[in-house]
Amino acid sequence: MARFDRYMLSQLMMLFGFFSLVLVLVYWINRAVVLFDQLIADGQSAGVFLEFTALSLPGVIRIALPLAAFAAAIYVTNRMTSESELVVVQATGFSLFRLARPVLYFGLIVGLMMSVLMHLLVPASSAQLTLRQAEIARNITGRLLTPGAFIEPVSGITVYIRDITPGGELQDVFLADTRSPEEHVTYTAARAFLLREQDETQLVMIDGMVQTLRLADQRLFTTRFADLSYNIGDLIAAGTDGGRRASHLSTWELLNPTPELEAETGTPAARLIADGHDRFSQSLLGTVAALIGFATLMVGSYSRFGVWRQIVAAIALIVVIKALETAGLNAARANAQLWFLTYLPSLGGLVIVWFLLFWASRPYLFRRRPRPAGAVA
Repeated sequence: MARFDRYMLSQLMMLFGFFSLVLVLVYWINRAVVLFDQLIADGQSAGVFLEFTALSLPGVIRIALPLAAFAAAIYVTNRMTSESELVVVQATGFSLFRLARPVLYFGLIVGLMMSVLMHLLVPASSAQLTLRQAEIARNITGRLLTPGAFIEPVSGITVYIRDITPGGELQDVFLADTRSPEEHVTYTAARAFLLREQDETQLVMIDGMVQTLRLADQRLFTTRFADLSYNIGDLIAAGTDGGRRASHLSTWELLNPTPELEAETGTPAARLIADGHDRFSQSLLGTVAALIGFATLMVGSYSRFGVWRQIVAAIALIVVIKALETAGLNAARANAQLWFLTYLPSLGGLVIVWFLLFWASRPYLFRRRPRPAGAVA
């Protein structure tokens, strides 16, 4: 690799690391806030919170890397242009396509990182995250029975337990059921126990009272009981043990779906095949984003107002690439024979890069030629 290539590549990698760190932190903090509200409100420990945020990290990095590659290419190209470094290199005989070579190397490195994420880390972390969510959904003590706090596991149900003894006895239980539009029922008990029978979980309350408020005439009926069984199975979110999702499958399984796999995931074969090819396409987007950032800034002449117009144009081109991605993926998911349309954003991006570099190296082709003196309009 030429010395110039190594120099520019080192600049790109350094800025890429910085922008990646910033973007990952921004996305991760937003994700962590949502997880914190969900898990801590359900009575989960800080360890579970950290585990879930760690499992969500590969998906966050997958989103941040192409953006970081684009930002790094924009920043480095702008700095090297403003400091005349690229002008000096061009004066030695380097064409714009030759100048783009270190950016291509950089894009391929980002593409390799994206490939590892798309084909290995993201499916594995997504599957593990879903598994842990199903386990926590079945954990009644952690999700529903939190001493000293009013918990609303589902809309219309409120549960309060003053304390839980080491032996598992629930003390001073309050349960309000306001889901019915005709009546509201409130259960109170001095003690209670949880019993699991087959696939159902029963809350057995001892020495308590049921208060039923009939909303039509606002009449209140009370019933005292020595023991009462209440099915709380429907208060716990159902697990996700019905099968794997498409996002959990390996790329080979997505590209070669079987009828059994379609039944397990509940996803048609066309969608599975499109998602498999989309993983390859997503891996190329980091390369395309970096090249677009470089090529767009090379278009146009020097301006004392800076390169803000080129930067806006580069952002607009990224929006176009994302629109091509959506259109191609939707078409491929509708028809398995159109799987090649998932590569539309990558191919379209490379065509745009070639056109921009061709335009930048031959600016006279698109300029209006001056009209000769004395020429008749």
